[in-house]
Amino acid sequence: MRLGLDVGGTKTDAVALDGTDRIVARVRVRTGWGRDAVVMTILDAIAALRAEGSFDHDAIASVGVGIPGLVDAEGGRVLHAVNLGVQELELAAAVREALDVPFAVENDVKAAALGAAALHGDPPSMAYLNLGTGVAAGIVVDGALWRGARGTAGEVGHISIDPRGRLCGCGQRGCVESFCGGGAVAKAWGRPGELPILDIFDAAEGGDATARELREGIAYGAASAVRILVLSADVETVVLGGGLTALGDRLRGVLTRRLREEAEVSAFLRSLRLDERIEMLPAGSPAAALGAALVGAAHDRVGTEQGAESHG
Repeated sequence: MRLGLDVGGTKTDAVALDGTDRIVARVRVRTGWGRDAVVMTILDAIAALRAEGSFDHDAIASVGVGIPGLVDAEGGRVLHAVNLGVQELELAAAVREALDVPFAVENDVKAAALGAAALHGDPPSMAYLNLGTGVAAGIVVDGALWRGARGTAGEVGHISIDPRGRLCGCGQRGCVESFCGGGAVAKAWGRPGELPILDIFDAAEGGDATARELREGIAYGAASAVRILVLSADVETVVLGGGLTALGDRLRGVLTRRLREEAEVSAFLRSLRLDERIEMLPAGSPAAALGAALVGAAHDRVGTEQGAESHG
């Protein structure tokens, strides 16, 4: 069994894959707050998977975890996962103290990119664009993550597309994330509600001028991110995921319209057919947990190969 966990700010989604990459168990547990609670969440999720899938510890071949923040994948270290109450955590070392199996850690968006690529049949090139509280992307080429020179490939959320726009948390103005990141948009909306993005779309359809402006900003930011990913990495497909995609066709509709409007004034953009290159993950997709499982399996394979070479 290869286990994969997507550790989110409120819940952790976990899957177990058999030898044919089939999901044989899936559970969700509440994510704890703080370093020790995050480690316990991971151990609890693994125990829940074992119970759900009726397999014992000896059947676990590897564990992979996707988690927010800055991740040192080689060292298994997590930094600045602020939504989890974690400033610094030697996650791999902490888990191995309680669970002696091959263990790997990856940034959650990058893990989700691998999972989305697997669900789409491993296309030659694909970008996964996460539209959630923040905005980020992962790029997969020939089945492998493209990290870039310093691991920041795909960080489209902090590319400024309007130098006179709203101040972004990164210190710049008019970043992609300031237009279509759920946190920034909710702050600009400034009205109470449990689902502010949904409220904005509802109010926009009801004629509210502020809501319409914010909805257009979401479309502009997301369209810009799609254009940047295609122009910089020439990916064949951009798959959209994250909390904003719960809007479904309502989000896809405004995004597609924006891409087509931009193409109307540019023969170059028309030639790229950007509106035809976007797809959305279905609601409830296990992409992130699946990708984490693949990260863990790849880590185990590399370790096995290195062990074989050292004994050769």
